[in-house]
Amino acid sequence: MAKVGIVMGSDSDLDIMGKAAAVLEELGIDYEMTIISAHRMPDIFFDWAKSAESKGIKVIIAGAGGAAHLPGMCAALFPMPVVGVPIHTKALGGVDSLYSIVQMPSGIPVATVAIDGGKNAGLLAAKILATSDPELLEKLKAYSEEMKQGVVAKKEKLEEVGYKEYKK
Repeated sequence: MAKVGIVMGSDSDLDIMGKAAAVLEELGIDYEMTIISAHRMPDIFFDWAKSAESKGIKVIIAGAGGAAHLPGMCAALFPMPVVGVPIHTKALGGVDSLYSIVQMPSGIPVATVAIDGGKNAGLLAAKILATSDPELLEKLKAYSEEMKQGVVAKKEKLEEVGYKEYKK
């Protein structure tokens, strides 16, 4: 199965980016995960991003906070889809990261999920891969059905016991 590259600028992003890895594992999608700072180690970053295609990576998920250049730089160097994950920051709550990732110049698109949206980044990467993988598409349909059934069960419980009992 196609591989996803997960890259982040710091180990402080690992909890958020781990949510992408967890959903990929649940769906049986191979991935590699690494920490590379585009600012502190640009030579290593360039080598990683430029070699991603030859390693079989079909989608990159890149998480970054603050100036958040990592996703855009991945998109500049990697010819296939890049999903950006803005990471929450203390100074501006992640809005700085969001703006840095979503406001890419024309010709360098980065699909961007919500601040700290690692899980959705993993799901979006899976959906991209599923456009050419019928088996993965069926797994995604089953995943959606499980989510639906979880909500149905909560709805039925609320209707059965009422609000006060439901919250206990």
